[in-house]
Amino acid sequence: MSRRHRAEHRPAAPDSRYNSVTVSHLINTVMWRGKKSVAQRIVYRAFERLSEKANKGDPLEILAKAVDNVKPRVEIKSRRVGGATYQVPVEVSPERQLALALRWMTRSADTRKGASMYMALADEIFDAYNGQGSGVRRRDEVHKMAQANKAFAHLRW
Repeated sequence: MSRRHRAEHRPAAPDSRYNSVTVSHLINTVMWRGKKSVAQRIVYRAFERLSEKANKGDPLEILAKAVDNVKPRVEIKSRRVGGATYQVPVEVSPERQLALALRWMTRSADTRKGASMYMALADEIFDAYNGQGSGVRRRDEVHKMAQANKAFAHLRW
C-alpha cells in the first residue's frame, strides 16, 4: 500500500569527535546489530590509521575526496513498459550518492580478508582517495551499465 505523503527526511546529527555529518553516516553504515560504540571505535581507529598513512593528513579531507571518487552520478533502474523490462539510466540524488558511496566502501572493506575491520576500512578509504579500490570499480561498473542503456533514457519517469 502506498503512502499518502513522502517520507519525512530527518537530518542526521554530527558525530561527537569530528563534528561531521558524513562521519556520522559512516559510523551508522559500519554499525552492525545496533552496536554503535563498536562502530565508532572502528571508524575512529581507521581515521587514526589514515592520518598515519597520509603523513599527518586530515582524515576528514581524505574521506571527503574518497567519497567524491566513489559517488555514482547515474544509476540504472528497472522500468516495465508493456511486456518488456528496460534498464533505464536515471540521475542519482546527492543523499543517495553519499549513501551508496559509504555503503560500497564499507561492504568492500568488510570483504577484505586477513585484516581487522578498522584496518580494512582505512585501506579502502585510502584506495578510494587515490582513485582505485573496490568502491571506485563498483562506481565505474554502474556508470558503464548506464552508458550502455542510454538508448532507453526516454523511458525515464
